[in-house]
Amino acid sequence: MKYRIPAIGLALLACSVPAGAQGKKDSAAEVKAGVDAWERADYAAAVKKWRPLAAAGDADAQFNLGQAYKLGWGVPMDLPVATEWFRKAAAQGHIRAEDNYGLLLFRAGKQAQAMPFIQKSAVRGEPRAQYILGTALFNGEHMEKDWVRAYAMMTRAVASGLPQATNSLALMDQYMPLEQRQEGTRLAAQLEQQERSNMLAATPMPPQPAPKPATPAPPARSGKPAPIKPADLPPSTVAAVATVQPALAAPEPATPAPVKSQPVKTASLPEGNWRIQLGAFSDRAKADRLWSDLLSRVKGLNAYQSYLETDKAITRLQAGPLTSQAAALKLCEAVRAAKADCIVKQR
Repeated sequence: MKYRIPAIGLALLACSVPAGAQGKKDSAAEVKAGVDAWERADYAAAVKKWRPLAAAGDADAQFNLGQAYKLGWGVPMDLPVATEWFRKAAAQGHIRAEDNYGLLLFRAGKQAQAMPFIQKSAVRGEPRAQYILGTALFNGEHMEKDWVRAYAMMTRAVASGLPQATNSLALMDQYMPLEQRQEGTRLAAQLEQQERSNMLAATPMPPQPAPKPATPAPPARSGKPAPIKPADLPPSTVAAVATVQPALAAPEPATPAPVKSQPVKTASLPEGNWRIQLGAFSDRAKADRLWSDLLSRVKGLNAYQSYLETDKAITRLQAGPLTSQAAALKLCEAVRAAKADCIVKQR
């Protein structure tokens, strides 16, 4: 199953403008001009547009400049510089900047400083933040231990397709009593509804992946498990928060004009029940553009078929089929090397 991060869709956006604010209108127009340059793959020109606006305090320009430094497009990749731009935009209430700021702080080892931002992002439905928060609540790191809430957060991360969350939830199933798992599942359903409400109420932004039904709890084991310590948990599953290093997803920037590709013959496709997911969008045209762009940049991707899975207003772009999880992970590595998001899905 990138959490990198997700959060997924067009990461760079023009700012909204209050009526009657001519200066802000001009600023918004310049931010939009940068976005247009980015969509043409002229990343240096986009950065040139955004830099003076970001220095003057425009939150959208600050966020966009942070993305450029995080991705290394148009500028050398520099995570500390990206973090600082996200911090400035987050201080002005830019939600996507808050998400990125918290995740980068956590990645830099500043877990205590990151946790307030991680908690806010998790409530909004950011799967990587939900995974980190679920781990922290389970282990009692940087906050009071709460297994029910930990189970709910990890269930939501699993529903969003975050790979490492699946193993963590399975380990929680081994240690938690049935009653707590059932309560956590109910809380996860409530969180799902809250995320949907927040999505509908929010101003236009990159969409979160549409939540799937909460993972049902497996049958209870015989006997009541004793409480566990963080040290009891295998590092490959639920590690202590101090050592968790989630892969940070680069939100998908706008792509250049679609590149026409040769159709793939269905008869030549391998058999298998594994796919990779490349993004989730509110606009199907963006999924089509991303597929065309990745075909031109990811070696071997043209050997697979694209799939558009639609759930209400969200369209997920997937590729496959692949014969095994190992093959899917290998293909995802190639996609991530092209600075795009990728998670593994089992059909």
